[in-house]
Amino acid sequence: MNGIRTRRSGARRTGLTDTPPGALAETATDDRVPGPAWIFAAAFVALELAVSDRYGFQQDELYFLVAGHHLAFGYVDQPPLAPLLTRITGVLGVSPTAIRIIPALAGGAIVVIAARLAALFGAGRAGRILAALATACAPVLLGAMHVGNTTPYDLLAWAVVLACVATALLRERPRWWLGAGATAGIGLENEYLLGTLVAALVIGIIVTEHRGVLRQRWPWIGGGIALVIWAPNLAWQATHGWPQLTMAAALHQQNTSAADYIGGLPAQLVYAGLLGIPLVIAGFIRLWRTPEQRFIAVAGTLIVIYVLAWVPGKVYYTDGVLPAVLAAGSVSAERWIAAARRPRVRWWILGVAAAVSTVLVALNALPVLPLARVHTVTSNHSLSDSIGWPQLTAEVAAQDAVLTRAGRPPTSIFTGAYAEAGALDVYGGPYHLPPVLSGHNTFWMWGPGNASDTTVLVVDALGQLQPYFASCRLLVTFNPPYQVQSDWNDLQIGVCTGPSASWPVLWPHLRHYD
Repeated sequence: MNGIRTRRSGARRTGLTDTPPGALAETATDDRVPGPAWIFAAAFVALELAVSDRYGFQQDELYFLVAGHHLAFGYVDQPPLAPLLTRITGVLGVSPTAIRIIPALAGGAIVVIAARLAALFGAGRAGRILAALATACAPVLLGAMHVGNTTPYDLLAWAVVLACVATALLRERPRWWLGAGATAGIGLENEYLLGTLVAALVIGIIVTEHRGVLRQRWPWIGGGIALVIWAPNLAWQATHGWPQLTMAAALHQQNTSAADYIGGLPAQLVYAGLLGIPLVIAGFIRLWRTPEQRFIAVAGTLIVIYVLAWVPGKVYYTDGVLPAVLAAGSVSAERWIAAARRPRVRWWILGVAAAVSTVLVALNALPVLPLARVHTVTSNHSLSDSIGWPQLTAEVAAQDAVLTRAGRPPTSIFTGAYAEAGALDVYGGPYHLPPVLSGHNTFWMWGPGNASDTTVLVVDALGQLQPYFASCRLLVTFNPPYQVQSDWNDLQIGVCTGPSASWPVLWPHLRHYD
């Protein structure tokens, strides 16, 4: 099967989701990715790397820099792959650029995979190029691949699994199930969300014409490979009380407001971009209408329903299927363009949409503006959250120095979140700060060590520690520079003395997973 449906003779259709007579002068004979798609991928990587050193580390990156020095088969809030990769890229230096190299390359790979998926779905050269272009300028990809957290690797794993499964089914190459299994196993060592794709694909295969493939050995071998690779992390979760279940419940509570439910579906479309929105709509329709490709439509629909029902505030959780849907939409768009009397006009429309989308996204999702203007434009907290960590560390160090001069040198620092703890750990070396502790997520699991609790410098956690100390007082309130509005405005820095018990005794009461 080549993924192209036979048209009924005499039925003239000119819509974006249909195939007009004589739409293509040339039928795709192979699945090669054309040169321009590679150029778009290279341009994507170049753009990401060009701005990678502006502003600073994002909060998750700071966390992973610390986690990389506590290597394990798992952590409270994610499997081990992202911290491991952060540790590896650290050989290039502790800088945003160093840890963002692999995410940028992952984004370029996804652009190429989108073109490959378009080929599998029956696109000609133009459709493959359009799929790569639409993917490269999608807001979710441009923004996500700028940060070295779990998301870039998760999106890449989804794209590779979809490409492998589609090749196995649409090209009848069963050994590609092995690649799908290996990728799924590695992806699950990065982010558990990939499990929703695996489950959705299985259901999609069962309810469509491909169900017979489950009688073959190759899908099961692929599944076995995935389980073997994932097993170390599963063992870690089992031996540590399955903290991921607690995290999942917390994410559900934090992302199920009325606004989340109302805006969930529209936000998913916005994440596709100005060019991507019509392609997503056309792609879903095409996937549903094409029997041999319908398994992807079923899987994508189930994932959308799951996210809208369980965590509507995490709209980007559905974007792992975006390259496949854009690829399918590009097949329809290619035929829509070919049916026009003036195809170039339609190409110009798509090109302008791509350019406008990229500019708008870059202003809001990439660090292209001067720092002094960030607060006037961006509403992207992932971007604004990368501003101010060195200044916070300097402020904490200044309060440490003041207390030391007053004869009450802090013996430890306690923060309310892993972001502040990570920042103090990464930037605090030159200041010779006392041990940095936190009860947040895996920082709690690492424990207080031998840190003293005599005088505790407290960052964003006065309310948490106050019940356990005789005296807690506010020293100063910190705000990021340049009037930046982020999740880290109005951070209280204070000091607590007179603990009611030692850190080891207090520690079980200070845990919070979210």
